[in-house]
Amino acid sequence: MIDYTCPYTGHKKMCSKLRDRCPKWLHFIGTDPNTGQPVDTFDCADRWIVRMQMDIAKEVRQSAAATESFRNVMLELNKGTPAEVIEAKDQMKALGNGR
Repeated sequence: MIDYTCPYTGHKKMCSKLRDRCPKWLHFIGTDPNTGQPVDTFDCADRWIVRMQMDIAKEVRQSAAATESFRNVMLELNKGTPAEVIEAKDQMKALGNGR
């Protein structure tokens, strides 16, 4: 592991020397979004911000794609059925269950 100087000390002390007292020294467990390799390391949170933003962006893109896929399926299922939906709603009202 490469040791870096801490920007909060004016780069006078090494991060590894402060890790027991620094609230930004965290345990990171997960997958590196660049390589796909598993990660299990302690490091400064400031060094991980960009990696975490990349991972969040990837998750958002995947969620957006899933939402669009669901939307497309719903549009396909609802194609040409408005009359059936209205008829079913009228039947529910007749039974007293409709709103």
